[in-house]
Amino acid sequence: MTTSKWIWIWICRLALSILLVSCFVAAERPTGYHRQICEYRKGKPLQPNSDYRSRLLALREQMLIRATVEGPQIFGYILPSTDEHLNEEVAARDRRLHYLSGYTGNRAFGAITQSGAAIWLERRFAQQADGELDCDWEIFLNDGNVSIADWMGSQLHMKKRIGADPQLVPHHLWLSWERELAAKFLKLVRVNTNLVDMIWDRPEPPKHHVMEEQRHEFAGEKWQDKVRELRDRLTHLGCDAMVVTSLTEIAYLLNIRGTDIPYTPVVKSFVIVTHKNIYLYVDKAKMSFNIDMHLRLDCFNENCVTYKEYDQIWSDIRTNLQIWKRVLIPAPCVQEPGASEAIYSAVPPSVIVEHISPIIFMRAQKNSYEQEGMRKAHIRDGAAICEAMCNLETRFYTEQWTEEKIKYEVELLRLSQSNAKGLSLRTVVAYGEHSALPYYISSNVTNIEVSDQSLLVIESGGQYLEGTTDVSRTYIFGEPTRDMKRAYTAVLAGILHISNLIFPASVKPSGVDSVVRAKVWHEMTDYPQETGHGIGAYGSVQEPPISVSYGQNSTYHFKQGYFFSSESGFYKRDDFGVRIKNVLEVLDSGRTTTSGEHFLAFQAVTLVPYEPKLRGLFYK
Repeated sequence: MTTSKWIWIWICRLALSILLVSCFVAAERPTGYHRQICEYRKGKPLQPNSDYRSRLLALREQMLIRATVEGPQIFGYILPSTDEHLNEEVAARDRRLHYLSGYTGNRAFGAITQSGAAIWLERRFAQQADGELDCDWEIFLNDGNVSIADWMGSQLHMKKRIGADPQLVPHHLWLSWERELAAKFLKLVRVNTNLVDMIWDRPEPPKHHVMEEQRHEFAGEKWQDKVRELRDRLTHLGCDAMVVTSLTEIAYLLNIRGTDIPYTPVVKSFVIVTHKNIYLYVDKAKMSFNIDMHLRLDCFNENCVTYKEYDQIWSDIRTNLQIWKRVLIPAPCVQEPGASEAIYSAVPPSVIVEHISPIIFMRAQKNSYEQEGMRKAHIRDGAAICEAMCNLETRFYTEQWTEEKIKYEVELLRLSQSNAKGLSLRTVVAYGEHSALPYYISSNVTNIEVSDQSLLVIESGGQYLEGTTDVSRTYIFGEPTRDMKRAYTAVLAGILHISNLIFPASVKPSGVDSVVRAKVWHEMTDYPQETGHGIGAYGSVQEPPISVSYGQNSTYHFKQGYFFSSESGFYKRDDFGVRIKNVLEVLDSGRTTTSGEHFLAFQAVTLVPYEPKLRGLFYK
């Protein structure tokens, strides 16, 4: 090749490099949620010497230093708010994102580079986060148009490494991040030692958190029988073993309950089930003599549980892979995210059978004991809400009330009920323009006074030995406007319609969604939430496989013994909102179609009255 051609090639390469650099520099940086509190403090922290700013600097130092133990340094770090079992609500010692940033909500992801920090969260938490986060942090919405990969691409040059703890990330989300970052010429790598743990003296697990047996009068079935059914299903799938990572599935399978995370009565643990063994990986301090007897730790056959230390699961997986040929690793199913990237990466792909956990379907169909328990739980819960609202109405004009004060009263009376074990979700009390926000979360940051001029929405739930509750009601203490009555009536009409629905068993959950939404659609509006989801029996307030939403192309069907929530809403921006939610039981109507297909029916088990002042203007 002649010298002149080499010169031209060199000039072209130089021009291309300059163009790429220019594009990178000129690229518009993503903009997120407008933080008015930081508008005049750009580049300046809200508190220059705050603990959170110091922790952010310490984490960046770990990105440069500690990460080199597992490979070259990382230039970005992604931190989910979840724990090792992918729970949204986590124990105090697992609140890593809160420790780093000060954000007290959930369902969030932090992203950190040497020059920036950002957080992705649900819209309902945005106002709360704006008041809690230092101005070093940008806020983005999960349903917005800026992804973590977009932000990282604007922060870093090509071919840089982004780290994340694989124990805190669902496998399928990890694959998605990997693809999106690769499109930005960035590489996602596993950092098995969580960097926040390197700078945080984590609290010790509470000593009094001892697991309890879920007695037969509430469970209705021995755990040995549940394990036997699970093994039959594993045989059908041709699997030698299953790794159970969901805490609610472990609680159901072994008839145990605990207090390790807020709002859900579970024990932080792993379980491995084979055809000959059952291994429970849990902190020994959580065990008691009664649990030893319940799980039969004193024997050595296929109907006895073998106890092992929590962290021993990783070495046991490696050891047993010499025996196992096919291992079931849970796949995502509606609300369940499946197993973590750490679990998937611990098992060779050739051995993995990725399948929805059979326990999900075993648990969803409640037995007769659980059905009766759910009904009793809602009787107790209805009494608590009625007493709380009676007290509130009696004292409304003699005291000053705020959202947080009402929340305290509702929670106090619920927890005073017999067999009450805690709350099933964060209580939401939303008044006035706050009630017009579908995903509003009340907190000390957003707290406002409640008067008789607008609507009050209360969403809450409880955990009882008999079952789990989830209820929303809308109230007014003054006189409602015509618009308020019309909105409330549209919402109530849909709720009453689905509560009395009889339908063929082949109808999918998405097919009954329009029954609830029809009257709201008649008002030329819609609500963004799903209409319903499964609910556990002294378990999780959101339980697969049921999801009632017309956007969900689900293959699952209702079955007799299922329980699920039914919710409808109407939201007039900056003015008021209406929300009503019940829990429904699925019944066999005893009737069949001409082709022999069973008809199912719904029956409401929630026993909280509707607001009489708002009912009227009924549709024909």
